[in-house]
Amino acid sequence: MLKPLQRGFNTDMGILPKSPKFLGKNTLIILIIAGILTGVLVFGIIEIQKAKAESPSNPSPILELSITQGNSLLSVSDPSLPEPKTVQRIKMIITAYSSTPCQTDSTPFITAAGTWVKDGIVANNFLDFGTKIRIPEIYGDKIFVVEDRMHWSKSYYQLDIWFPEYWQAKDFGAKRAYIEVLEN
Repeated sequence: MLKPLQRGFNTDMGILPKSPKFLGKNTLIILIIAGILTGVLVFGIIEIQKAKAESPSNPSPILELSITQGNSLLSVSDPSLPEPKTVQRIKMIITAYSSTPCQTDSTPFITAAGTWVKDGIVANNFLDFGTKIRIPEIYGDKIFVVEDRMHWSKSYYQLDIWFPEYWQAKDFGAKRAYIEVLEN
């Protein structure tokens, strides 16, 4: 004997769900997932467009590179440019960080100075934004620029070098070295 239909659904056949609430939950989950994926795609497209806008229209000439300590590529300084003068030498603890949420704030790709992170950025709480430095014992003549800050609990005599990948920052570890503050 057939049972009467409930709410217009044939529940005996097992084809349709027993209540329309089931359809509502699945639809909500699908909409949430679609929204997240759309946000990720839009953010990715915006990042690509920003990278294209920031890249120079005329690529720079190929730089001569040297290898230091077996794990770092450094550009060899251009002899046509005047050598920057060292104003001060300071012994510091040199550490590293990357743009991962556990090592930064809620905007991991933007420095405290408001610029996008890139190779050559360092963080320090003592030196002013825009201060150019060298770390000759580790990086030779490579020039870094202070554009980020560290956690307030860190010493003034600690410097953080930005790396694009977490494993690179982890491999760098911590070192003690003199930095040279360069004349502006």
